[in-house]
Amino acid sequence: MSRIDESLPFIPVRIAVLTVSDTRTMAEDKSGDTLVARIAEAGHLLADRAIVRDEADDIEAKLRAWVADSGVDVALSTGGTGLTGRDVTVEAHRRVYEKEIEAFGTLFTMLSFQKIGTSAIQSRACAGVAGGTYLFALPGSPGACRDAWDGILKLQLDMRHRPCNFVEIMPRLDEHLRRK
Repeated sequence: MSRIDESLPFIPVRIAVLTVSDTRTMAEDKSGDTLVARIAEAGHLLADRAIVRDEADDIEAKLRAWVADSGVDVALSTGGTGLTGRDVTVEAHRRVYEKEIEAFGTLFTMLSFQKIGTSAIQSRACAGVAGGTYLFALPGSPGACRDAWDGILKLQLDMRHRPCNFVEIMPRLDEHLRRK
């Protein structure tokens, strides 16, 4: 069973938050605010925050910039994971991933199903790794951001979480880039 091993030190990670929206501003960004608050409550560091339009090239450019930034360990995006024609966040993320974390989408859908029933089928939340950085694409609602953070990310981004977590393998995420 999963648990927090209090005998281990907490290691804060540097997390960037990207809101994908054609209409939101920082003043109206409830989902971004939800993630920023949860990041701070958990003891992590906000590395950066931005809003970009629902344009795959813009989303990809921001993700690639954060992957290249040694001050960002994790990038969370919110918005654009649905099924409409303007929902292109998942496609942009997948253009950046070196490896996809398929179980994230599965687990998020399972958690969503427990809250919203069959409406969970419309989410395409996904995650992956690129250049040693974790990338997560979350739906645009504050509730979905809360569910993803509270049900998955809070634990997986805590070095003390057992039996395993994302933080403990961070130093090895880009080992293929260092191999000769």
